[in-house]
Amino acid sequence: MSIGGGAHMAIERARSIKCTAMQIFVKNNMQWFARSLEQGEISAFLEHAQRAELHSVFAHANYLINLAATNPQFHANSLRSLSEELVRADQLELPFLVLHPGAHLGAGEEAGLDRIIESIDRVFAGLPKKAKTRLALETTAGQGSCLGHRFEHLAHIIENVREPERLCVCLDTAHVFAAGYDLATDKLTKRMFAEFDRIVGLDRLVALHLNDSKTARGSRVDRHENIGKGQIGLEAFRCIMRDRRFREIPKVLETPKGKELKEDVVNMRTLRGLLASPS
Repeated sequence: MSIGGGAHMAIERARSIKCTAMQIFVKNNMQWFARSLEQGEISAFLEHAQRAELHSVFAHANYLINLAATNPQFHANSLRSLSEELVRADQLELPFLVLHPGAHLGAGEEAGLDRIIESIDRVFAGLPKKAKTRLALETTAGQGSCLGHRFEHLAHIIENVREPERLCVCLDTAHVFAAGYDLATDKLTKRMFAEFDRIVGLDRLVALHLNDSKTARGSRVDRHENIGKGQIGLEAFRCIMRDRRFREIPKVLETPKGKELKEDVVNMRTLRGLLASPS
């Protein structure tokens, strides 16, 4: 949901179409930095009359951040930007901030993963100890040199940071599909989650991005599509919606939409309809 007009406005937009879970950016998603949040802005969000109607609210980090960046200035900007966004998310009492792990830009996967681990350690070392917001590493499509398209990448990062308890995972259906994981049937979708559980652990899973994919499985191209209109099909989404293990895990849409949010309404109706639909 857009935070245009203030973060509290996102609550009103979400509830206007009966959302019960919401993802926001804590600042402009295509700018490095922003002024600090004022107490009035924080209070307007935390004390909004409809805030309690949303069972889950979390944030997504801006798209410029690359913790594996090889350019010194770009890397420094990434560390500062992530630190500031974690502080903002914590001020808004959000449980986690979703982040694409990073792109190695030709340095190689091993060097890229090492750089990400080092960067996460530096960011958390510089945060106030009382900060509670965790970092949710997101599965990626593997576009370009982006890391995170294999579950092993996420597991390696979590296993090697100094404070693994501050990390969790967000799984994006379009991304894992484009990365090559097969979601064609209920059985194959369950197999993908079994692999995720074996390598990363379902106890780390805190959110699901439910997006269909414009591109084919294994394409490594990140293009989202409305539910049931892309290459994934409805079986995977039916499997997820009906799996009791995911009942309490927030599910959000990052599908194409206009200002009136009509597409979101249709997509939510489709997903909720899968709960009662025959297998």
